[in-house]
Amino acid sequence: MAVMPIVWAPDPVLKTKCTQVSEINDNILSLMEDMLETMYQAPGIGLAAPQVGVKQRIIVVDCSPKNEAPKPYRMINPELVSVSKELTTQEEGCLSLPGFYAEVTRPAEARVRYTDEKNKQQTIDVDGLLSVCIQHEIDHLNGILFVDHLSSLKRNMILKKMVKAKKEQVH
Repeated sequence: MAVMPIVWAPDPVLKTKCTQVSEINDNILSLMEDMLETMYQAPGIGLAAPQVGVKQRIIVVDCSPKNEAPKPYRMINPELVSVSKELTTQEEGCLSLPGFYAEVTRPAEARVRYTDEKNKQQTIDVDGLLSVCIQHEIDHLNGILFVDHLSSLKRNMILKKMVKAKKEQVH
């Protein structure tokens, strides 16, 4: 397992619609383990493949409380089957936009279909933080960042600060 570099916005890979995974092989399994290690070290609760430069429909998520054993989800080709009409607004952040947070409104509940690491089809109903996190990560697979849910003024302000932060990181 290896920690991977996390891609920062505004990078074109983060605006790319990712391709379906056609075969679950050792490379995919290894990628998911590396993504989990990267997410835990960051620290974060979710990570999508484009955030580590891979344009495939893979996410990892673990919203278990810090004082409990990890309960990671490894999701290949995840999709929202349905979402609730009821909405929830929560503060979101992103490993690709470090240090920036904003209130985002999303459906409160979702039904998610995906293939797990054992190549088994799964369907789960989620709510609360897990629902928000999975929706946030699926957005990444469609080239959508949490700032895309904000007003253009707020989004542009955050992205300008990210450009500046990336320049400072290089120097």
